Amino acid sequence: MSAGPTAGANTASPTDDVVFERRGHLGVVTLNRPKAVNALTFGMAAAMLERLAAWADDDGVATVLVHGAGDRGLCAGGDIVAIYEDMLTGGDSTADFWRTEYQLNALIAGYPKPYVAFMDGLVLGGGVGISAHGSVRVVTERTRTGMPETTIGFVPDVGGTLLLSRSPGEAGTHAALTGAHLSGADALFLGLADHFVPSGNLAALAAALESETAEAAVGRFSEKPPASALGGQRHWIDACYQGDDAEEILRRLRAFDGGASGEAADAASTIEAKSPTAVKVALESLRRAKDLTLEEALEQEYRVGLRFLAGPDFREGIRAQVVDKDRNPQWKPATLHEVSAADVGRFFEPLGERELNLQPKEARNV
Repeated sequence: MSAGPTAGANTASPTDDVVFERRGHLGVVTLNRPKAVNALTFGMAAAMLERLAAWADDDGVATVLVHGAGDRGLCAGGDIVAIYEDMLTGGDSTADFWRTEYQLNALIAGYPKPYVAFMDGLVLGGGVGISAHGSVRVVTERTRTGMPETTIGFVPDVGGTLLLSRSPGEAGTHAALTGAHLSGADALFLGLADHFVPSGNLAALAAALESETAEAAVGRFSEKPPASALGGQRHWIDACYQGDDAEEILRRLRAFDGGASGEAADAASTIEAKSPTAVKVALESLRRAKDLTLEEALEQEYRVGLRFLAGPDFREGIRAQVVDKDRNPQWKPATLHEVSAADVGRFFEPLGERELNLQPKEARNV
């Protein structure tokens, strides 16, 4: 859904990458980089953090709506080309971006007003962070969402480890390790969304939100979603993804139904193509996140993320998938067996003065 002409005060970031509008009692945030599927930048995250904080205390704003310009999606994630270029010179800008982005994720999760996210089209990585933590999350028949980070030698972040750790059974583990693109129905099943609205009705829903409560407007436009394909695969997903041992998970996937080709075997092949380090750290991240608060999970993801910035696989994954596009990453180490428990543990060690520290001091254990 793109932003059309409206009445009221319109403001934008200096580069117009994100536009803020007031329509009746609705505050509208439009991610405005349609050629990049609205990939999130530091400037966009900072502008959203500032404006959402202001609207939280503005009695004239009853509801907030977040959507993407163009017709390709809400947000394809963080700007990974910018992250790649930053890694080549030390990664400090990316660390600053994540700090602001994770603060934004936490603000959204605790927002005092209805926060409506139109999760239409592509909603990946950082796009999940600015939508799935909201209180009113709307998917459509066009939704393609997920946390595909293991494909680029990274792990789910923006609170994604917490969200997926709390999905039914082991479905979140499957989604995290394979990096699969998921439908709107799958997002509902995983707990990443709340309502299904046909994409053709989003403009009318947005107009209704200008004067109606979010509950009334979304309730009027919501429809019964199609069945979740992922939900129909629980029998083998739950059986294969139990435990903390990535190599054992692969063995179970390969052996399921006698080792015949099928969905489990396909999942194994998909995971084997990912960064072995990312797979093991992603699995450990989900297991550790399950009993954390969102703030604690974001702090953990920040520790892990900075370690990936300093290692080889994140840079190599972006190079292979996005920069050179040869789709042939050379992971180091190259196999799961070569990634030890000690290697994984180092990703979670405290950062000292670089800690994110979203928790109030009295609530921190670090």
